[in-house]
Amino acid sequence: VPSKMHTGGCGQPSTYQLPLTFPIFGGLVWILVASSLVPWPLVQGWVMFVSVFCFVATTTLIILYLIGAHGGETSWVTLDAAYHCTAALFYLSASVLEALATITMQDGFTYRHYHENIAAVVFSYVATLLYVVHAVFSLIRWKSS
Repeated sequence: VPSKMHTGGCGQPSTYQLPLTFPIFGGLVWILVASSLVPWPLVQGWVMFVSVFCFVATTTLIILYLIGAHGGETSWVTLDAAYHCTAALFYLSASVLEALATITMQDGFTYRHYHENIAAVVFSYVATLLYVVHAVFSLIRWKSS
């Protein structure tokens, strides 16, 4: 019989297993954007802020969860839902801006830089999708708690 900690207390699959992949994709976005040339520094700054902030915050939340700091309280569920909804919106905005910057840099930049930006856009959208999925499951768990 699965415990409440693994089912989220409402029969839903645990949403704490999903965030283990977030830092991987967020870190890839961070590395790719840092190494690429972006024609608009403001866009690169926002994408870097989002990827670094979400990387650090998600890693911190994972560590707090693993050491048992949540204590099974409903405030943890609220924090989880609020954070992942915010992170999903941040990553969506960063993904759209990175895609726009990549489209505009088709001409005048090297093939390598263009492909680095395409990879950053792809991983940014994957991270966005993961945060959205986690936010949906977190909101379902929050509503039932």
